Amino acid sequence: MHTRFARAGALVATSLLAISVAACSPPEKESPASSSNAATAASAADLGGMDQLVAAAKKEGQLNVIALPPDWANYGEIIKAFEAKYGLKVNSAQPDASSQDEINAANRLKGQGNAPDVFDLGGAVALANVAMFAPYKVATWAEVPDALKEAGGAWINDYGGYMSIGYDAGKVPAPASVADLLKPEFKGKVALNGDPTQAGAAFSGVVMAALGNGGSADDVAKGVDFFGQLKKAGNFLPVDPTPATIESGQTPVVIDWDYLNVAQGTKLKGKLDWKTVVPANAVLGSYYVQAISKDAPHPAAARLWQEFLYSDAGQNLWLKGGARPVRADAMDKAGTLDKTAYAALPPFTGSPVFLTDAQTQKAKDYLAANWAKTVS
Repeated sequence: MHTRFARAGALVATSLLAISVAACSPPEKESPASSSNAATAASAADLGGMDQLVAAAKKEGQLNVIALPPDWANYGEIIKAFEAKYGLKVNSAQPDASSQDEINAANRLKGQGNAPDVFDLGGAVALANVAMFAPYKVATWAEVPDALKEAGGAWINDYGGYMSIGYDAGKVPAPASVADLLKPEFKGKVALNGDPTQAGAAFSGVVMAALGNGGSADDVAKGVDFFGQLKKAGNFLPVDPTPATIESGQTPVVIDWDYLNVAQGTKLKGKLDWKTVVPANAVLGSYYVQAISKDAPHPAAARLWQEFLYSDAGQNLWLKGGARPVRADAMDKAGTLDKTAYAALPPFTGSPVFLTDAQTQKAKDYLAANWAKTVS
């Protein structure tokens, strides 16, 4: 659906609701000066409260984000809502960049006014770069489960979903399981979102395939073998799917996150019948990570952005985009969750699997050693 490569891995999780634009601002040679102490603020209280944080952010006037496609988890609407609420300009650079691209850009642009202020990262990339993050705890910090945040505030999980199979119901039959994709009806039709040795969604697609074929979170070999079989059968389509390839019919089956497949179905309503299924025997979940760059050129705006994302409004905007917000449990109990949007999420049965950090690394190592010789 996009090319956010290297959004790899997942963090250990406890539950998902009852366990259940486009160009950066003109480069500046130096970072804009800030009269606030925002760069070292570990909470809004350190600046005197939210009003003072808002004032400091407005003085900075802008925020630099990177790798946030407008159609990814509703980020287009989220950015517009933030701009409207606080009167800040959001400079959105490289919307189709990867998690690693975010880190590379921060290193390359360090000290410049167009460097990223904040990160939205896959778990593995986030854990490998914690030293680049500025500790900060949002007002709703306590409502995020301990397993979904770094105790000191360096990073915090934000939104997630389940791996799914999106398909054009006018071209292929509904797949009831991952194994169904080996059937003749799917010849030349099954696309994976990226290279699993680099792309988080593709990586998780292989893990989902492993779960659906007798493997486990500790053993993804059967997932790699499955894609080898898929290629041998002529069903694997080595094309990175995009909205254009889906609409044109070039990629009638796409393995991707449920919120991305659902968003595609909404966008194409009336053009084609794009449906999303979460395989019952292979429910794999994952969260992404939010963090603030310790070298953010707009440190107050960066912290205000985080406050917005973890507010009820921000969390419900992710939910509106088909993603499952990290505060869903707490908001459900408080009655602030958008239940209509939650009810529209793809149904699933069984207990979702979440990879631990160790399982993620083990799977990445196996893919690095075996994917190319098996599938490529």
